[in-house]
Amino acid sequence: MTRPNLLNRLTFRQLQVFQAVHRQQSYSRAAEQLGLTQPAVSAQIRQLEQALGQPLFKYAGKVLHVLPAADALAASVQSIFGQVSSLQMELSELAGTIRGELNIAAVSTAQYVVPHILARFRARYPEVQIRLRVCNRVQALERLAERRDDLVIMGMVPDDPNLVFMPILDNELIPVVWPGHPLVTATKPTLEDFARHYLLMREPGSGARTAFEDFAARERVSLHHTLEIGTNEAIKQGVMAHLGVAVLPRLAVQLEIASGLLASPSIPGFPLRRSWCTVYPKDRYPTPVTELFLRFVRELLPELNAHFRAPMTPIETPTLLCLPAEED
Repeated sequence: MTRPNLLNRLTFRQLQVFQAVHRQQSYSRAAEQLGLTQPAVSAQIRQLEQALGQPLFKYAGKVLHVLPAADALAASVQSIFGQVSSLQMELSELAGTIRGELNIAAVSTAQYVVPHILARFRARYPEVQIRLRVCNRVQALERLAERRDDLVIMGMVPDDPNLVFMPILDNELIPVVWPGHPLVTATKPTLEDFARHYLLMREPGSGARTAFEDFAARERVSLHHTLEIGTNEAIKQGVMAHLGVAVLPRLAVQLEIASGLLASPSIPGFPLRRSWCTVYPKDRYPTPVTELFLRFVRELLPELNAHFRAPMTPIETPTLLCLPAEED
């Protein structure tokens, strides 16, 4: 039997659709990702299977099963797209400008850092198209598992050998109260004293909440009085309104502390130190633009650490880069 000439029968669009289905393991999710209808995705996969002369996926009930031919094709597609990206980067360098796309998802606590990095990166490489998605930790983990972004920036990276991560900045979590709160003038306040007040906390699964709960569990301090609030900004407003106290990233509140709108009592064990990290799956090779960004961040780390560790005054309010984002 004569095998079909794949060079004459395959299209890049078919391979793009296939890659989305293979990664999502779902026709409907792939269609949503690509902005297509599900019948259009099904048609592209049928044409691809006809070109290859064998099936790629099989439904058993409502479960889509990936066949061996699909896994073999996925490895080749990743290599092909990697080569095309490298070619695009090389052509951009020959033309004197770097072009491409960079898709990043960042947990909400990192929104105080990531725009500064992106602003510097875009200043050096203005032709790179950047898309930033801001989400909570659960959503970030979902996006990481579904390979929806080039990079995810988060704290508390899962203990998974299939992930590649690079720490980029410290994320210090500190106790926050309103000015005039009794804990501000208390002599040697403790975690137990702090926990007696209403604690304004993010949703379960939030990195900051998990870090604080783990710390309290190690210290054997119960957190009985909690009030769940959806965003760090809302929590800040809640503390300023005397609704309760909170544990928040220092970068999220240092301007308010400098302005006298919030205060941070000295409590043993704080700050809780975590790191923001860039993360991507080991089996997803970084695109040339992603590699460029990672190299840029490594070079920028000394400057970033110096900038964010310096006390911030109201005059030094950072200008955030306006980018498309999904709010928490």
